[in-house]
Amino acid sequence: MSAQINLYERLADELGALIESRVFAPGDRLPSIRHLSQQKRLSISTVMQALRLLEDRGLVDARPQAGFYVRHRARNLAAVCDSHCTTLPTYVGINNLLMRVLRANKTPGALQLGLSWPPDELLPVKRLQQIMASTARRAPELLAQDGCFDTNEPHFVRQVTRRALDWGRIDPQEIIATNSCTEAISLALRAVAKPGDTVAIESPTYFVLLQLIESLGMKALEIPTDPKTGLSIDALELAMREGLVQACLLVPNVNNPLGSIMPEESKKRLAGLVSRYDIPLVEDDVYGDLCFMAERPWPVKAYDTSGHVLLCSSFSKVASPSLRAGYILAGRYTQEVAFLKNVSSGGNSVFIQAVLADYIGSSSYDNQVRRIRRTMTQRIARMSDAVSEFFPAECSVSAPQGGFVLWIALPEGADAMALHEQAIEHRIAFMPGPLFSASGRFGNCIRINCGNAWSSEVDHAVRCLGTLVRQSLDRVPLRPMAKLARAS
Repeated sequence: MSAQINLYERLADELGALIESRVFAPGDRLPSIRHLSQQKRLSISTVMQALRLLEDRGLVDARPQAGFYVRHRARNLAAVCDSHCTTLPTYVGINNLLMRVLRANKTPGALQLGLSWPPDELLPVKRLQQIMASTARRAPELLAQDGCFDTNEPHFVRQVTRRALDWGRIDPQEIIATNSCTEAISLALRAVAKPGDTVAIESPTYFVLLQLIESLGMKALEIPTDPKTGLSIDALELAMREGLVQACLLVPNVNNPLGSIMPEESKKRLAGLVSRYDIPLVEDDVYGDLCFMAERPWPVKAYDTSGHVLLCSSFSKVASPSLRAGYILAGRYTQEVAFLKNVSSGGNSVFIQAVLADYIGSSSYDNQVRRIRRTMTQRIARMSDAVSEFFPAECSVSAPQGGFVLWIALPEGADAMALHEQAIEHRIAFMPGPLFSASGRFGNCIRINCGNAWSSEVDHAVRCLGTLVRQSLDRVPLRPMAKLARAS
């Protein structure tokens, strides 16, 4: 028995040393159990014991049907979530502040750690060029068609429908092509709510969603959100029961900025709530394909039996942000959304839809999804590791389950807006936390993009940010780290 224990402990120590020396870097997949068993001439049960021991030591994470991956060493946000609504419905007023930050982020020479776009080198530009050329040769009439009143290209609708088969069967009549996911969300909000209505949102949430609510003269109710499991269903149900909300605008799969994914049981419960209380849910699923787990998580729309869920998405994060092609599955609101689409922006380019249809219907798209998932898993882990190393010990960071970004909580007393001004002077751009709240919360939080390949410039920027944070804390008395109920 002792020999058996020594064997698995010895293997765990050997792998642990390789991890500490960064032979296996954060985000890397360890060799498979079978491979280690054959290579080390150990039983599968011995290898499993060694890997479980590494997991207990906090060095690796087990991913179902995917293997064991090296865990990054950052201090994670506490998984604490208050089930009570912490703010009252409020009119949103972030646009002026956001425009000021975006203008500053365009400072010449600034390293862009702000917007959550995929890096150029990861986009399938050459493949899309080939499809565009072949589509133009095969169907030149698409370049002359006017889609003013008919927004959908049939092949595009078929491919969106086929992609949805991974999580359920949808009615193609619900699909309306849009110029982007943002347009889809805007149309959905206009179809289900009116000026003065209150929309339930996650807290924190993506600033563009807040801009949309602001532009439509609606109010926002911030619902507490857990960094791993997403929005508090208990808090949302309480708001619904008390008649506080007329619509919901949520990102259950890969919340921006936290990177959280709502568990399947919570999604089922959420679908039931919006049906029971007759409250529409606008679901932003633009990051659904960019989760880091083996299987794509199902959207809430998969559990929608009453048509209350309007799913909005696009292919901007995987294929190309410049093609401006999205869609909405509008449920019982299809007629209203179609009317608003026609009178506001008319149809979309049928040529671009045809190009995207060919791409997303091929194995190239699946390969691209796997490539971005793999790359972003590694880059987020590398950035998270650097934040843990260069930022003060009082800081903590999210553990995103997908997407491109990290959410960093600085100690209370830190000022994200002041930090942003200092960072711009050093040619470093990021997004300060108050932009992700309707009520101006998260003054001690920042969001950074991890999409860039690691380089000396990125390394210098993270070191510099850590130094600026440390210097700012030296000027204010430190207080204990806020619980997530107060920091998210």
